[in-house]
Amino acid sequence: MTSQKTPQTMKPATAAKKLNVYLEATPAEFQEGVVSRDELNALQTSPPEWLRELRRDGPHPRQVVAAKLGVSIGGLARGGVTEALTTEQIETLKADNPEWLQQERATQADVRKETARIKEKAAERRQRRP
Repeated sequence: MTSQKTPQTMKPATAAKKLNVYLEATPAEFQEGVVSRDELNALQTSPPEWLRELRRDGPHPRQVVAAKLGVSIGGLARGGVTEALTTEQIETLKADNPEWLQQERATQADVRKETARIKEKAAERRQRRP
């Protein structure tokens, strides 16, 4: 008796998240189907034109927008950014550099410093152990 393994599939929303793209901007056939693990790997290794274009121009999902602006997702919300943004909109925001963006970048920098300090302290403790 041989058991045939069924391919692992995921919902389009999960695949879009793994590809770092905004689901609503993907083609209808992507949004309406399911994506197998093999299809996802193929999309990652040799992305079709629509995927390359989405990654380049957007609209981008919140986590990508936040990373491009150097702020947290919460910082985006505090700044009133609730929609997906295109690369052009992100560049405009960077150029305008509104006060909320300056504040959120400073907050993010403080968080990174604190995280590094905590890591360093933990590493020192590990070294002191017998």
